[in-house]
Amino acid sequence: MLALRFAGLLALAVWVGGLVALGAIAAPAIFDAVTLRQIADGRALSGAIFGEILRRFHLVAYACAAAVIGSLIIRAVLGPRPRRFAVRLAIAAVMLAATAYSGLIVSPRIERLRTDIGVSPSSLAESDPRRAAFGQLHGLSTALQFVPLMGGLLLLHFEARE
Repeated sequence: MLALRFAGLLALAVWVGGLVALGAIAAPAIFDAVTLRQIADGRALSGAIFGEILRRFHLVAYACAAAVIGSLIIRAVLGPRPRRFAVRLAIAAVMLAATAYSGLIVSPRIERLRTDIGVSPSSLAESDPRRAAFGQLHGLSTALQFVPLMGGLLLLHFEARE
């Protein structure tokens, strides 16, 4: 039982920690480093690099979701059932749903639009509908990342209290 709990906690730590590292460290570092080197259309390059990192992280997040949900279910079956089992399972399912929607729907749309534009969307005129569409998708992607972040922190809180 301890091994199952550890696996779930480790998966939560990787998932939540990865989200924080990507948003607070990787994305700003990539954009700053490329900007400092004054690379032509560096924002487009930075976006492509971060997009690939995010694509790969989504795969890690799916594995983490499987570990979290699997450990919860197995712990419930083998007993004793984790406190607030249904709430925890629902939170983990919502986290997975947000991650899957981000990774399977929103990110490919962003990539397709970025490829169609061919340059950094920020270099387009403010009135360009492609820039607005990119901004909306980027905002949605960012908002979706907060769902597993907040859910993961809540699940870590539940585990810490148990």
